[in-house]
Amino acid sequence: MSGGGGDHVGAGSAGGTERAGAPERVGIDELLERVRAGYERIGPQEAAAAATDGALLVDIRYAALRERDGLIPGALVVERNELEWRLDPQGSHRAAEAVSHDLQVVVICNEGYASSLAVASLRQLGLHRSTDLIGGFHAWRAAGLPVTRP
Repeated sequence: MSGGGGDHVGAGSAGGTERAGAPERVGIDELLERVRAGYERIGPQEAAAAATDGALLVDIRYAALRERDGLIPGALVVERNELEWRLDPQGSHRAAEAVSHDLQVVVICNEGYASSLAVASLRQLGLHRSTDLIGGFHAWRAAGLPVTRP
């Protein structure tokens, strides 16, 4: 189909349909790539070693997954929709573990996707040592690392 029309989704101003000041449209795959380019993600063994060295493992999986698959011993469980409030060291609703912007935080979701977006948010709060676990909880369990049954 050719011709005019205001519904064309073009690339940048080449199509002439992008409005000045309109937000850039980015697909989730590109967004993940951009977010992940801003920090170094870690694998299960690195996450376990980081926890031994004082990093805070944060499990953001929803309750049904935790109940079905188990928990990582010592990980702080925080629902994704509460994450920023619980980890902001300056926040009135912070978890006791959220002691400093220098705290190393390793965010863990089920497969390593939602955790990347969560890290971007934590980094905007100044938690500059935040990262996430490549492959999420599945990778942790597959690596033979400890999991407690619910």
